[in-house]
Amino acid sequence: MSTMLEHKGYYGSIEVSTEDNCLFGKLQFIRSLVNYEAGTVAELNKAFKEAVDDYLKTCSDLNIEPESPCKGSFNVRIGHDLHLAASITARRKSISLNDLTRNAISEYLDHHA
Repeated sequence: MSTMLEHKGYYGSIEVSTEDNCLFGKLQFIRSLVNYEAGTVAELNKAFKEAVDDYLKTCSDLNIEPESPCKGSFNVRIGHDLHLAASITARRKSISLNDLTRNAISEYLDHHA
């Protein structure tokens, strides 16, 4: 079972509330809070798509740029030793630490996604 929904480049979570006997979720990877809920998986998928469409329409109506999921940069706390080792490796390869990190994540995803 997939734990994420996708529509127009936006991703949403799938959660279960046993207390309320419903499914719910929210858009992931953006700061704005956009949520949805439903009683069945099919209804949740529909509610998610409606939430994305409503978010985009609201942004358009307000003449603001909708947030893009993941802005393309993030901070990672990896500890001193790993940071130093990565910096040394990047320097030895004559590449930036960003390029080393991007390559490592890409290689990991190629083998584990």
